Amino acid sequence: MAQLKIKLVKSLNGRLKKQIATAESLGLRKIGQETIQPDNEMTRGKIAKIGFMLEVSEVQ
Repeated sequence: MAQLKIKLVKSLNGRLKKQIATAESLGLRKIGQETIQPDNEMTRGKIAKIGFMLEVSEVQ
């Protein structure tokens, strides 16, 4: 199964509670943090919600 490397590139300060909760559910709390998540519909949905704050790349 493919995996995605997700990096938080914008601050969570001043964001809506839902956006902060989504970032934390991906394991991201601070700018520069990275996490590896499975490439499935649930992860893609979270990325769609806060994609403007993230950098996403595929892990081979």
